[in-house]
Amino acid sequence: MSIVKWSPFKELEDMRKDIERMFEEFFEPFPRRRRRWWSREGMVVPNIDVYDKKGEVVVKAELPGVEKDNIDITITKDTLTIKGEIKKDEEVKEEDYYAREISYGSFARTIALPVEVDSEKAKATFKNGILEIVLPKKEEAKPKEIKVEVK
Repeated sequence: MSIVKWSPFKELEDMRKDIERMFEEFFEPFPRRRRRWWSREGMVVPNIDVYDKKGEVVVKAELPGVEKDNIDITITKDTLTIKGEIKKDEEVKEEDYYAREISYGSFARTIALPVEVDSEKAKATFKNGILEIVLPKKEEAKPKEIKVEVK
């Protein structure tokens, strides 16, 4: 093992890069896809897809290790909130771990909906760790087609 000289400037440069990245992510209109289920800040943040499908808004969320009984979905006029908890099956002493990458604990993700939806007709399914929520658009949110007559 070689000895490396400590440099305070290297630590300042690393801190500058972290702050720069934080501002870039904050001001992006659509943040880059989160590649980690567990964020750097220590919060569980599920990855999502939101898309339009013929009069419906579909939301898919990755929830690996979550049981369907531990998922709570709340729909308001313009937001969808997914809350839940990943519970640990067994207790292992901290000193017995060689590696520890699986995330446990509560999570919450609030998604701004692109249009007003009919929450009474919403449906959710959960299969293979993927939660799919289908939200029908309200009638006034659906596009209306008007034919133009040519004379």
